[in-house]
Amino acid sequence: MSDRLLEMEEFATKTGPKGVINDWRRFKLESMDQENLAPAKKELLRQMSTPGKPKEDGKSALNRKMSVQEYELLKEEDEGCLKKYRKRCMQEMHDKLSFGPRFEGVHELDSGEAFLEVIEKEHYSTVVVVHIYKVGVKGCEELNNCLDCLALEYPSVKFCRIDAVSSGAAERFSDEVLPTLLVYKAGDLLGNFLACTQHLTGEFFATDVEAFLNSYGLLPEKGLAGVEDEEENDVE
Repeated sequence: MSDRLLEMEEFATKTGPKGVINDWRRFKLESMDQENLAPAKKELLRQMSTPGKPKEDGKSALNRKMSVQEYELLKEEDEGCLKKYRKRCMQEMHDKLSFGPRFEGVHELDSGEAFLEVIEKEHYSTVVVVHIYKVGVKGCEELNNCLDCLALEYPSVKFCRIDAVSSGAAERFSDEVLPTLLVYKAGDLLGNFLACTQHLTGEFFATDVEAFLNSYGLLPEKGLAGVEDEEENDVE
């Protein structure tokens, strides 16, 4: 059986009713602050972690029926622990179902050849965003800073930048049309935005650039945005 099939089989096992209960039990025990637990609960945790029956292996120990004491202990979960568990489950699901490479930061392209290569040879499912800029042109530095932020928010998108002079097509990308954003996928040009900052406010931020690209449906959905926002609101 291939590694991919083994991963999916393990994932499917954990999603059944019994698998979810056992996974939550394990997560809860690992998350508890055992240093501050009462001695009786600490002993119960020890028994649950190391079952008394010598012949009981790890799998059968997890699948055994939950005792009344275990139930009383586990039902005392706090909201913070529950949210962490939900977030972990969603992250695991997202990782299993996500395809294509992931990237870190904005990639600097130093030539026209590098520009063509990233468009033609990138994975077919990858969205490639290229910023053509020039030092000293209004809006270029600000847009570079925004893309640095978005690259962290969207690791499945390949953000790149290239100096108009280094591109070998400086005559086509004069100061009047900079900064320019080009968006590709599977070698096809999806977006061609000349002097793109004219579509933004005078002082713009990463969220403004994100909203602009999203208005054309050019960015994928964020995997865990909903859970993270919910947790931040609870903290406030």
